[in-house]
Parts: sequence; C-alpha cells; structure tokens
Amino acid sequence: MSAETTGSRGFTYWRLRFRAWRGSRPFWAGLYTMAGGVPIAYFPYANLHLGNITLAMSTTAGAGSLIIGVLLITLGLTIWYHQQVRVFAGVAAILLALISLPVANIGGFLMGFLLALFGGALALSWVPTKPRRRDLRAQAAEPSGDEPDALPEEGSVPGPREEGHGTAVTETTVDANGGRNSAG
Repeated sequence: MSAETTGSRGFTYWRLRFRAWRGSRPFWAGLYTMAGGVPIAYFPYANLHLGNITLAMSTTAGAGSLIIGVLLITLGLTIWYHQQVRVFAGVAAILLALISLPVANIGGFLMGFLLALFGGALALSWVPTKPRRRDLRAQAAEPSGDEPDALPEEGSVPGPREEGHGTAVTETTVDANGGRNSAG
C-alpha cells in the first residue's frame, strides 16, 4: 500500500468521530428518552412465562401505551438531530412520562417512566458549549476578507472621509453645495 492511499479507517477514527458527534448534541437526553419509550410500549404486549404459566400483560390501554412509547422514541431522535427544539421535546417527554403512569402499566413498571422523565430533564438542561478561548484567539488572529484592515483606536474620533479626485461622495444638494440649499 502506498502512502497516498487512504486504506481502511480504524476503530480509533470512528470512535473519535462518534465522540465529536455525541459531544455536539444532547446525546444522553435522547438516549434516555428513547430507552424510556421501549418498556412503555413493550410491556402491554408482552407475555411473561413463569414455568408452565403464561402471564399476558395486555390491557385495554395497549394502544395508548404503544402511542406513548413510539412518541417517546420519536422525541429521543428529535433531541439528537434537531437541537433547536430540545426544550419542546424535553417538556413533551416529561408530560408523556407523566401520562404513562395511569395509561401504560404504571409507566412501564416505573422503568420507562423514570428513564423518560430523566431524559426530558436532561434535554431541558442541555446547553451548547461555548467555543474555547484558544479557538476564539485563533479565529481573531486570522483576518477575513470582509473586515477592515485597521480599526480606529478606542476613544479616538474618526477623521473626514477621503474623497476621490474632484468627485463628491454623495450627490445630494446639501453635501454637494457646501451645506446650503438652493431653491432654484
């Protein structure tokens, strides 16, 4: 293999990529919210086998539990991929967790309730990170094309504008006629 070929990227590369992706969003809030939706949606349709006895958990609230669980999973994905609506998604996750208590077998036997409640609270409390000081210094050190070359010193008064070769800066009567109005 030559030095110019990229070859396959190793585990470290993908781990660092995932770490950067995870750090730029409320990852744990979305994960806990989705994990809370799973038991809420699963338990009303589950059959538990205790020896030779099959215990069916189906209740009349099975459809409500499924809707709440699917909505919590959707809100978890929304928290991951649309950080702008994380406050709405966090409040909605908390409300759905509270609604799951009477509707979905005590909120998925309290497991789904607690996970969704914690995930919603994390989504509400997450704030994007501020750039580091050294990043700001590096950005300030690199001049961009749209900024002026020299900034006036603080407290100084800017001087008069330099005009072109005999042409006026503006074409209004006030500026072109020395500040006097002509009515004719």
